[in-house]
Amino acid sequence: MSTTTVIPLSIQDAEALVTVARRTAEAGGVAASVTVLDAGGHLLAFRRDDRAVLISGETSTRKAYTALQLDAPTADLVEAVQPGGLFHTLPTALDRPLLFIAGGVPVHRDGRLIGAVGVGGGAPEQDHAFATAAVRALVQEDGHA
Repeated sequence: MSTTTVIPLSIQDAEALVTVARRTAEAGGVAASVTVLDAGGHLLAFRRDDRAVLISGETSTRKAYTALQLDAPTADLVEAVQPGGLFHTLPTALDRPLLFIAGGVPVHRDGRLIGAVGVGGGAPEQDHAFATAAVRALVQEDGHA
């Protein structure tokens, strides 16, 4: 049996995720909040553009948490919580800060879940694009998929 050590999400990784997400949002004309959580769900980085709506800070954090807990982009989970969906009762069944709105994306390294990024402030599809761009840039930067 071989065990492979996966490098956890570092503060430098978290700052890189925030930087790319914010720059991408700014380029799209969106004032956003960005949250990065480690694999344990602990806050590694947070930044709210001073022009972003206040609630975007909360939504970015909940999106990151949801993506981490379910190891899936929140954009892929929206349908699952609709009436008749697989996770229809999940948002109210647990006392957890889950939010099933696009903008949360898990972060993997060497096939393992190491954290998540959440973006709030734009339309859901914009937030998803900003978070995805950040994760894609991190994967390209460090060469770990």
